[in-house]
Amino acid sequence: MSFLPGFNHDKRATYNSVRIRNMLLDAINLHEFYTSPLGLTTKRVIGKHIREVWPEVKNMNVLGIGYCPPYLNAFRSEAKRVISVMPVSQGILQQPNKVASQSCLTSEAELPLPDLSMDRVLIIHALECVESVRPMMREVWRVLSGNGRIIVVTPNRRGIWAQLERTPFGCGQPYSANQLSRLLRDTMFIPISSNGILYVPPSKSRMVMSSALAWESIGRYWFSALGGVISVEASKQIYAGTTLGAASLRKVYSTLPSP
Repeated sequence: MSFLPGFNHDKRATYNSVRIRNMLLDAINLHEFYTSPLGLTTKRVIGKHIREVWPEVKNMNVLGIGYCPPYLNAFRSEAKRVISVMPVSQGILQQPNKVASQSCLTSEAELPLPDLSMDRVLIIHALECVESVRPMMREVWRVLSGNGRIIVVTPNRRGIWAQLERTPFGCGQPYSANQLSRLLRDTMFIPISSNGILYVPPSKSRMVMSSALAWESIGRYWFSALGGVISVEASKQIYAGTTLGAASLRKVYSTLPSP
């Protein structure tokens, strides 16, 4: 059993003891989607956008919350540390040793990380499904460094992807751009930019998928409000006199067993 080093862990809880079936989104369904042709196209489109927003993460600590492995891998050779945190309800899949040592299963409202420890936080396949949205965002605020940045990706309420349950973006609670920006402001973040992504239809047609980047260019120009997902980058709002208490030890429900 491998754990995130330096944090408190409850060894009584293991991956095998967590029952994650019949959830709206679980790691198995997400993995199957991202290894399908449509999922690989989705990864290419959203991943390209994330790297455009964060072109440089050298020597930074990067955290992913939700099902982020498809997007975090691009940072591993560059960042100082890359950590993946998945909600208990979602579960976790077996990963190679190197990745497993930086992955854990925990409550989204109790991140097993110290205050101000993360420079970049990516949230995807999380906000639309968790029950404790505001506690989760408060935890993100706690662990984010003073000059850190977050990217939140959610299904777009107005997009076709949110209307079809055959992809992960058809599950959970979709957001509009205004709703997502308002939530971030209410949880002490300052939205910097908001973008629609994933204008390509959720089709299994090879012709459609091969032209995904062309769909993105056309969609941004002509149908900017109708992207399949919304991505908002935000910074941390800090008021004068704001202080942070010492981080309490956070209980991790489970981490990935080493193969």
